[in-house]
Amino acid sequence: MDRLEAMRILLAVVDAGSISAGSRKLNAPLPSVSRKVAELERQLGANLIVRTSRNLQLTDAGRDYVDAARKIMADLDEAERRASGEYQTPRGVLTITMPIEYGSRYVLPIALSFMDKYPEVSLNLLSLDRTVDLVSEQVDIAIRLGDLADNALHAAKVGEFRLLTCASPAYLKRHGMPERPSDLIDRDGIIFNKRTFFWTFDVDGTPMEAVPRNRLEVNTAANCVAAAVGGAGIARLFDYQIPDELASGALVPILRDFDGPPQPIHIVYARQGLLALKVRAFVDWALPQLRNFR
Repeated sequence: MDRLEAMRILLAVVDAGSISAGSRKLNAPLPSVSRKVAELERQLGANLIVRTSRNLQLTDAGRDYVDAARKIMADLDEAERRASGEYQTPRGVLTITMPIEYGSRYVLPIALSFMDKYPEVSLNLLSLDRTVDLVSEQVDIAIRLGDLADNALHAAKVGEFRLLTCASPAYLKRHGMPERPSDLIDRDGIIFNKRTFFWTFDVDGTPMEAVPRNRLEVNTAANCVAAAVGGAGIARLFDYQIPDELASGALVPILRDFDGPPQPIHIVYARQGLLALKVRAFVDWALPQLRNFR
């Protein structure tokens, strides 16, 4: 049995939450992944995971083994980086995770220019609207929106973003400019991503919810922007999603006196061992450019 391969498979299964999800993450056949985990358990003479119909749980022995396996794999990765010369010159694969829309608009152009400058570095760009565990998912750098919850990461602030309430001039001309959040009750709303875009406003220091009539519901920011520009109603969008529309006047921000505070944007990376030069090079390359966008 290849013990290191078995460790990688087990960690992928644990991080994915199930054997089937782990097989998809590894792009490997489900029976093969299940067999490798079972072989590892037989080799160790201990049950590592408890399988259920929906997910899996680690046994006490499993938790101890997974912790040790993570350390072994981290040490191995460190040794490979040293051997490949990643600490002498920027080279190797650099994995970066970024929010989907912010990443495509702001990070991707910077990443492409970085590749031109550092031809020995290859990029793996992951556009994900979720928080990634950099260590367990073997990600080098993340661009994160909002307050940071993990103090174990190096972080550099690159800017801020706001949630704006906005509408087209044509819609406001037809229906009038709302003066207070309570005025939204009589207006048409374009609803996008109910879990993220709460219609909550700061009224004299107190949070107040005011939701317009749900005339249109969409599941992408692009459709929300297009509908708002087309005069379908009032929308709530992050300012980084509509810089061109705001600059041209196609969308007008409203109720600015009731906006909440701005949220930070950070570039983060893990604090483990020596910092590979490819990571330092990208951070140094991206920081001033991302700060210039805001």
